[in-house]
Amino acid sequence: MLLDFKFSNYKSFYDETNFSMTPAPQQTGLDYSILSEKIGAKKYRGLSSAVIYGPNASGKTNLIGAMDTMRAIVLRGNIKNSNIVSSPNQAAFMLELIPNCDAIDIPVSFSVCFLDQGMVFNYSFSAIFGNFLEKDCKRWILRESLYINEKLVFERDNDGLKLDTPKVIKNYINSSFSKNISSSVEIALDSLSADELFLCNGFKSIFSKELVSTILDWFENKFIVIYRADSIQSMRKFANPADHTIYVEKTLTEVAKEFGITANALGYRADEDDVVLCSVFDDKKIAIPAEDFESYGTIRFINEFPLIIRALLQGATLIMDEFDASIHPMALMSIINIFHNDEININHAQLIFNTHNPIFLDASLFRRDEIKFVERNKATNRSIHYALSDFKTANGVRKGEDYMKNYFVSRYGAIEEVDFSSILKEIIHENEVKNNG
Repeated sequence: MLLDFKFSNYKSFYDETNFSMTPAPQQTGLDYSILSEKIGAKKYRGLSSAVIYGPNASGKTNLIGAMDTMRAIVLRGNIKNSNIVSSPNQAAFMLELIPNCDAIDIPVSFSVCFLDQGMVFNYSFSAIFGNFLEKDCKRWILRESLYINEKLVFERDNDGLKLDTPKVIKNYINSSFSKNISSSVEIALDSLSADELFLCNGFKSIFSKELVSTILDWFENKFIVIYRADSIQSMRKFANPADHTIYVEKTLTEVAKEFGITANALGYRADEDDVVLCSVFDDKKIAIPAEDFESYGTIRFINEFPLIIRALLQGATLIMDEFDASIHPMALMSIINIFHNDEININHAQLIFNTHNPIFLDASLFRRDEIKFVERNKATNRSIHYALSDFKTANGVRKGEDYMKNYFVSRYGAIEEVDFSSILKEIIHENEVKNNG
């Protein structure tokens, strides 16, 4: 369960930004949106969902991109560029795209706090990435730390390495380290490059492979970041794709029927080099690629649904850019209600998405601390992030008010007037002058 994600100097976000999934103080109502877990003597609470609003080019996708970038860096264990691109987010692999254009030699920082396996993890690092588009800059980690259950495990900075073994991780520590702590620390520092994460290298190999595996498993399987939802492809791997077999998926077919598809089943055709989502017609014994037969919205929904299942089964945090595009509001409402249903969402999964659809600005659907905004200052070209719960009730943000109406009269910011008429008038005028000689 994600509690907080913080970052700074990432693209349009210059100052430290805290995307919080912790319930705001003094916010009441919609208690089914609150996830609760007791760890030790302390109870931690998280939000089951969040929706992000803001005009085009405000930085909503950059916020999600920052999550995707931290995830990619942690999983490869260093701040080097990578030739392996597994996401349309180029900044996750070409790190010179990360720094804010106006920031000169300012560190980039990432921090995440999450619950998993009965522990609270707080991991962060800051590093020098160079300036924007500076490819050949020397990069190095300035500071890196790991806290578990709010107790220091390690902290790395220019002064060296501080290391502790709080009681909660005693059973995870390698026995060889326990026998000779001082020499283990020296070996770890000597073998660590300046552009490598201590978590994924020295700490993993010398101190606690099992503990790091738990953390990396969360980043890989429970921190599901979809940078661009239109790039999703829900594929399956089969033992022998060369046999051209059609594999019909019962679950997807049932979901598709609920969504509105009644004339055919859905399945995967395994060809020699690919696995293709297909519309399957039993009466004609044929399978047509779904993109040639189904609507764009239907394909988007079918590709997204396995991710929803995965999040619910694993208790993952699913973050998606424009999750709702081309999908009917009734289907979206059903999915959101599933994350709010504690009889289904038993593993404390979370859903976070950005949108332009004002239908979610509804006090009966989302709490004020679940409604987030991003806006961009035209003078500085920098993005800021805040929640509806940050507004005081004196400003007219009371539970049960018409959030949609207030948003469109710019009471909350994060909206811009758009008027193309002057541009079109000029084009028409120029065209008339040209035609009239």
